[in-house]
Order: sequence, then structure tokens, then C-alpha cells
Amino acid sequence: MSSLGELINLFSKFPSLGPRSARRIVLYLLKNKDKIIPSLITSMEQLRTELSFCEKCGNVDIVNPCSICMDEKRNNGKICVVEDIGDLWAIEKSKAFDGTYHVLGGVLSAMDGVGPEQLNLSSLLRKLKFGDVQEVIIATNATTEGQITGQYIVDNCSKFKVLITKLAQGIPIGGELDLLDYNTMSAAFTSRAQIKNSI
Repeated sequence: MSSLGELINLFSKFPSLGPRSARRIVLYLLKNKDKIIPSLITSMEQLRTELSFCEKCGNVDIVNPCSICMDEKRNNGKICVVEDIGDLWAIEKSKAFDGTYHVLGGVLSAMDGVGPEQLNLSSLLRKLKFGDVQEVIIATNATTEGQITGQYIVDNCSKFKVLITKLAQGIPIGGELDLLDYNTMSAAFTSRAQIKNSI
């Protein structure tokens, strides 16, 4: 196989990319090889040598513990449990949360052979046992595996004196009812809350 074919094969193994998308990426790199490839090589080398996983939360950063865990303005009493680093980044981008995080590194999945031992769960329980944590926020995705993982965490955290909450699910702001899928609509009805009279 040529080096071009090997590169296409490598890109096709990335999440959400197939052979056609991989070919497009490689062709784009070839057309812009003098501009993009040197920067890409530098960035990839920095990724390999400088970035590491945070020993406290599982985030990735150039410092360990990560800049979020080291931030004194953060509320260390609140821990938001997420499946992956991408979920952490999404929440950070929203600026809706001022606490710290705990990255599981995936979800429980019997089909894929992922059990509690394969996830970053034991360190979460240590935080609850020895740390000063008041609230654990379950922010797993609204998939079957995400819900099972969230429930597993709730079951294991319930022995500690800590408030356990989960992100609300349902109709997004600006969403139209006729465009929602069944699961979103169902979650919206299940998670409905009382409206308090302002008068």
C-alpha cells in the first residue's frame, strides 16, 4: 500500500469518518500541503509530548492537574460527571457550570464489554469518601448506555452524604414540538416541573 493509501486508511479509522471522508481530507491536505502539513505536524508533536490526562478529573491539558482543577474560583464542592472530554468541553463552552468535573472515559456497555472496571469510577468514589463534595451532577448522555451508567453512579454514590442531581432533559429552548423525536418528547413529559404562580 502506498503512503497515500496508508494515510487514507488511517483517517478512515477516526470516529464519524469513513473511506470517502478520509479521501477528501487527504486530498485537501495535498492541495494545501505547504500551508497545512507543517502546522499539522507541529500540533501533532505537541499533542504527543505536551498533553496529558489530569490525575484529578480525567481532562486533558498541558498541566497536571489541569487548569480547571487548579482554578481557585471553581466550586470544588460540585462535581459534574461526564462520559468523555468532548462533553466537558461542551459544558465549559456554555459557561453554565462553575464546579469541577469527573470524566468517566466512556459508558457501561455489556455489548462492547465495558464494565465498571474499564471506566474511571473508583476515583470518583474516593473523591466522595475523602473529599468535601456536596453535589454530584450526572451529565451522561440521554442514550440507553448513558442512562444505565448514570443510574449505576447514583446507586454507588447514594451511601455518601451528597446531593445527587442530573441534568434536565426534554424540549430545548427554541424547539418546536412537531420537530421533536419520541424520546425527547417523552423525557420532557417525565421531567416536567410545577410552574409557580408569580402573583
